[in-house]
Amino acid sequence: MHSTDADNEKLGQANAQERYEVSRADLPLSCPTPQMQTWNSHPRVYLPIEKTGEARCQYCGALFVLKD
Repeated sequence: MHSTDADNEKLGQANAQERYEVSRADLPLSCPTPQMQTWNSHPRVYLPIEKTGEARCQYCGALFVLKD
């Protein structure tokens, strides 16, 4: 299944922020997240955030903080 331009407009730009707040509903956590466009991003990596409440992406340096 191919995504359309309309589908891509609904998604956020990947790696657009330096800090993201995520919730337990977002786990397992990956960067870029499923809510981000991936066509212009680095490969998806899964980030271990459960133990410390924070994780940094080794590709783009984005910090993810678990808010609940």
